[in-house]
Amino acid sequence: MCRISGIISKLESQQSILANVQAMCRVMAHGGPDGEGVDDFGEQGVAFGHRRLALLDLTEAGHQPMADAERRYLLTYNGEIYNYQELKSELRNYPFKTGTDTEVILAGYATWGVDVFSKLKGMFALCLFDKKAKVSYIVRDPGGIKPLYYSNNNGTTVFASEIRAFKATNYNFRENPNWKVYFLAFGHIPEPYTTLENVSVLPKGCFAIVNHQTGTYTLQRFNGNGSEAHPIRNEESAIHLVNKGLSEAVQSHLIADAKIGVFLSGGIDSSILTLVAHKNSGAKLHTLSINFQEEEFSEKTYQDLLTAGKDFQHSTYMVTYKDFEENFNKILKAIDQPSNDCINSWFVSKYAREQGLKAVLSGVGADEIFGGYPSFKKMRLIKHLQQLPKWMLRSSSLIPSMRVRRLHYLSYKNTIGQYLFLRGFFTPAVIARLLNMSESKVDKLLAHFPVDPNLSGLSDGEKASWIETNLYMQNQLLRDTDVMSMSHGLEIRVPYLDQDLDKFLRQIDPKLKFEQDRPKQLLINSFRDMLPERIWNRPKMGFTFPFANWLKRNEQITNLNHYPNGYAKELINKFKKGRLHWSKAFALYQVFHVD
Repeated sequence: MCRISGIISKLESQQSILANVQAMCRVMAHGGPDGEGVDDFGEQGVAFGHRRLALLDLTEAGHQPMADAERRYLLTYNGEIYNYQELKSELRNYPFKTGTDTEVILAGYATWGVDVFSKLKGMFALCLFDKKAKVSYIVRDPGGIKPLYYSNNNGTTVFASEIRAFKATNYNFRENPNWKVYFLAFGHIPEPYTTLENVSVLPKGCFAIVNHQTGTYTLQRFNGNGSEAHPIRNEESAIHLVNKGLSEAVQSHLIADAKIGVFLSGGIDSSILTLVAHKNSGAKLHTLSINFQEEEFSEKTYQDLLTAGKDFQHSTYMVTYKDFEENFNKILKAIDQPSNDCINSWFVSKYAREQGLKAVLSGVGADEIFGGYPSFKKMRLIKHLQQLPKWMLRSSSLIPSMRVRRLHYLSYKNTIGQYLFLRGFFTPAVIARLLNMSESKVDKLLAHFPVDPNLSGLSDGEKASWIETNLYMQNQLLRDTDVMSMSHGLEIRVPYLDQDLDKFLRQIDPKLKFEQDRPKQLLINSFRDMLPERIWNRPKMGFTFPFANWLKRNEQITNLNHYPNGYAKELINKFKKGRLHWSKAFALYQVFHVD
């Protein structure tokens, strides 16, 4: 796990390119504390940068950017390839010099060309330069687990793992004038957009082919996530597949030459990961938990239940309001782009790193693929509501209840409207008042948001899973998990998003996954023999902090002088009185105060 950057341009001096790449690396040093590297092909107008977090082959042999012996290829890479040993055995004729998965990618490209990208199982973002072909490939994993941003403008291509890296160059990237609309609607900045104009998120499962002769690029998909047939309708067979798939995923995700652990919240998803990892680790498992003085937010009872009698190396931390206040500005600095689900990830990553861990397994993804959210039960109602006339749905803006006002989004008659009805923050009328713009412009931006058009044949459960996976998890959970963990030089691994497990799950009838009596029933049944009933037979409790109380006491959030907009002041006053959710107050603060 690392941070990468690079510039491809024949329009400016190599001295300038190198200086910019070095500046990009410097501002991402937190994500790669184990080393920095910059390499270039001056005559080709290419320079790649790398900040290293070493987990495989901890020696200098793993230094990046990495080139082959003949220096035909140059690679800068961020991620983990869990099947690199299997690929290495297929590439036995290649003269390997390191024990890294990085060199396996180089060898794979030298042998198979771009077909290697579809063979990689794991999480990755990379750029590979082929000197002979005079092309570079900017590549992102099929799950979109690792972030990768890029810009192609006037013959110059720039890429990096974080948006702050683009700001560190002398290219003067301008602010995206629409990012605040997206952020206030979604609660995050959805792909492909960023806070910067002409800087986009590379789509997952795609690679950009940059032509060095023309400076242009084309996008190509190498691994789609299309629907397959669902032949498995027998629950016993489905349980076997889930148990086998997740067990193998956890085992592969434990591969490391550095200290690795599991984040244990006490919920179903992390408890299963912990028990499976303990079974597969072959050594004392490192586990980490967070708790609070406010008992209603603490899951210590369930954490203790799971660790009792086990030979875990378990660490637990108490996060207090004082901790929150002392670290609030550090969290805002680490955030890279505004988001509303990041503070918890910052703290757990901080304590994991203090324990000497370099990688931690997380339960992100289980709710999305096994039907853990309320949205899975609401899709049928949403379809009926969306049949109402547009004028009726839009008239909901006149109703005082903010929850009812979200009916406005269903007037879009598309998937984005469904998502914003389920999870949207502010309605178009509110956003327009906050940003001093017309409601029609807000509607136009949101209603025409680009989204996969091939969703009509999905069942209600599959549609909810697609929405939660590709919009909520992709843009909020994965992005925040990555940027906050890497701010501490920590890698987060997500076994529930393993590619082989995904293939297994696509073979199972959606009714078994999404339409049983209890949310995530198939997952529970698949590990019922090892999971204590008190863990799964209780109300769902999300991983959250006592933010409502903490933010009300925070002078930065509640100081009305931080809000130049009069309507924003009104909303902050509502928050103080307990009539506005803390996440919306935090969003307002970021829009009006955070650079």
